[in-house]
Amino acid sequence: MATDYDSPRKTDDDVNEDSIEELKARRNDKSASTVDVDEFEQAEGLELPGADLSNEELSVRVLPRQADEFTCMSCFLVHHRSQLAYERGGQPICKDCE
Repeated sequence: MATDYDSPRKTDDDVNEDSIEELKARRNDKSASTVDVDEFEQAEGLELPGADLSNEELSVRVLPRQADEFTCMSCFLVHHRSQLAYERGGQPICKDCE
């Protein structure tokens, strides 16, 4: 965009007046003042911390640790043997925790 450097420049008062006029126009504009409200149906699937989950069933099949896996004694996650960094006092440590 070309700039005309010969045109009169706006003063600080002009800039403030423009912004006030814009704010008034926004206030009068009804579409700008709408609030986005979540519907109740969207919030039904959310679980709050401390919610009673006693009637829920586990939907994931849990497998026992395999022969080529180990449990890191730092993060307590099960990793494949290729992720073993070292053993500290007989306790395996993964590469992420080293």
